[in-house]
Amino acid sequence: MPAIIEADDDGLYVLKFRGAGQGPKALIAELVVGEMARACGLPVPEIVFVQLDAELARTEPDPEIHDLIVASAGLNLALDYLPGSVMFNPVLQRVDEDLASAVVWMDAYATNIDRTPRNTNLLLWHKTLYLIDHGAALYFHHSWRNYLDRCADPFPSIRDHVLLRWAGRLKQTDATMKKVIVEELIASTVEKIPSEWLIPDERFACADAFRKAYRTYLTNRLDQSQSFVEEAIRARSLLV
Repeated sequence: MPAIIEADDDGLYVLKFRGAGQGPKALIAELVVGEMARACGLPVPEIVFVQLDAELARTEPDPEIHDLIVASAGLNLALDYLPGSVMFNPVLQRVDEDLASAVVWMDAYATNIDRTPRNTNLLLWHKTLYLIDHGAALYFHHSWRNYLDRCADPFPSIRDHVLLRWAGRLKQTDATMKKVIVEELIASTVEKIPSEWLIPDERFACADAFRKAYRTYLTNRLDQSQSFVEEAIRARSLLV
């Protein structure tokens, strides 16, 4: 349940509550995948951190929203609000081959299961396509057991990707993306994850241990990109 808010910089943002759904893990996926996509030249609304005061819940009459605000007190995430934007319609619109290939590649790399014709999570704003809602990506971090064994996951769910039909340059895109997504970029992006979103447990004793796990997974998955690229090419061949 995101909310449109006005922040203290007078800007409008779409706030993602850390007390909702999958909690901080959804915000981590939103942050990491969104910033890496932006580094690769993909259009993603500005991502900001938002400090939410639990006092805002005092005047909220809806008990569900009241509880959500209280549970989300502290540091949350928000995306720049794009006024007047409309949801991308794959029946009425099409996408450039290079852009489609880059989006499909990024979603396969990040194991994003939530960019389908039923829920594109793509907005058109001033004739530019914007990627939103990456909270469902990085699904490996919902179960850390044997997580490195999943680095080579071919990600068969890519067959449902809304842009797959236009993604005709996946091999070329793989080479291009791997020139941008290097270990330094992965490390700097993961370093942005706030420590308060990384709750120590029996597997990882501190926030830095969590960050190391994210870095290792993302680096290893990049090294094994052939697996998900070939799967995407195979899935596309069944469409065209």
